[in-house]
Amino acid sequence: MIKYQLKCGNDHAFEGWFGSSKAYDAQSKRKLVTCPVCGTANVEKAIMAPRIARSRSRKPVRSEDVATEQPPAASANRSQHMLNGEQRKLLSTMRKLRDEMLAKSDYVGPRFAEEARRIHNEEVPARGIHGEATPDEVAELKEEGVKIYPVPVLPDDHN
Repeated sequence: MIKYQLKCGNDHAFEGWFGSSKAYDAQSKRKLVTCPVCGTANVEKAIMAPRIARSRSRKPVRSEDVATEQPPAASANRSQHMLNGEQRKLLSTMRKLRDEMLAKSDYVGPRFAEEARRIHNEEVPARGIHGEATPDEVAELKEEGVKIYPVPVLPDDHN
């Protein structure tokens, strides 16, 4: 597993865990890496501090633990990764709402675009669904006037 510090185009900082750097690249290319605050897929890797291992018998030394002089902006950016009580409460509420929405909808997997069209065209009774769609399928559905919304990805979903 690899942990990346990420930042969206709206300057929201967060972290994401991926199986490998190739996994991040593939998910990012498919616009599956989204900001947990605003939902944008305009996400890039932020500058990260490397972990430096001293030896097998000792704990790794993080660059944050080494006394170095840092500009104030870098220190302020690091503190954005911590959640205060209000943010944790909001995250918990978002998680409950998302879980309730998923529990009350049918999982249709990769057939999402097809099933959404059938519901939109009234070929089948209306119901809540969720599943996977490619960015191209999402764009086509929106052009056709099908109302769809992404399922929010929350910060610790990749843990």
